[in-house]
Amino acid sequence: MPIKHHSAEKVDLLPVHKFSFHNTTTQPEEDSSVAERMRRLQDQYDETGMRRSVDAVILVHDHGVPCVLTTQIANDFFKLPGGYLDPSEDEETGLIRHLDDLLGAGTKQWRAEGPHWNIHCLLAVWYRPNFDGFFYPYKPAHVSQPKECKKIYLVTMPEQMVGVPLNMKLLAIPIHEFYDNTQRYGPQLSAIPHMLSR
Repeated sequence: MPIKHHSAEKVDLLPVHKFSFHNTTTQPEEDSSVAERMRRLQDQYDETGMRRSVDAVILVHDHGVPCVLTTQIANDFFKLPGGYLDPSEDEETGLIRHLDDLLGAGTKQWRAEGPHWNIHCLLAVWYRPNFDGFFYPYKPAHVSQPKECKKIYLVTMPEQMVGVPLNMKLLAIPIHEFYDNTQRYGPQLSAIPHMLSR
C-alpha cells in the first residue's frame, strides 16, 4: 500500500494500557559520537549519494491525552523510532523494518501475527544540507545536494506487545509537551504539534 502524502482521515488512538511492554536485547548504537556519525555520513555520501532516513510519530493516548511514543537514551536524549534506509529500499518497507527491529516483540508468534504498524501519511520532510548535525524543515535554496533527507510519518499501532531495548526507555510524551520546547527535545520533536495540526 503506497503511503499517502496528505490525509484528512480520522485516526483512532488506542490508550497506552492496551499495550503490553517487555524488555528485549540491547539496541546497539552505530556511532559513539556526533563526529563519528558525521564521518560515516560522509563516507556513505561518497559511496551512494544523499542518505535517506525515516522516522515515525507513533500516536497513542494516556487518560484521553494524545501522546507520542519516543525512545530515550542515556536519560536525556529523545528520539523518534526509525532509522536509515538502504539505498534501494522504499520508505514504507524501511520504516516497518526499523519499527520491527526497535519495538518488535521479537518472538516467532509476534512476527507471524502482523501487521503491527499502521502507516498513515507523510507529516514532514527535513534536510541536512551539510556534514553536520543541523536539519531544516525545507531544502535551503542555496543547497543543490543535501547530504540527508529525513521523512517523518504518522503511525498508529493495533493492540499488541511492544519490545523495549534494554538500554532505552520508551516514553509516551503528551503532544503539548513538545510545543516550543526545542531546548529539551530539539527542533524536529518540538515541531510535532505543528506537523499534526495540518
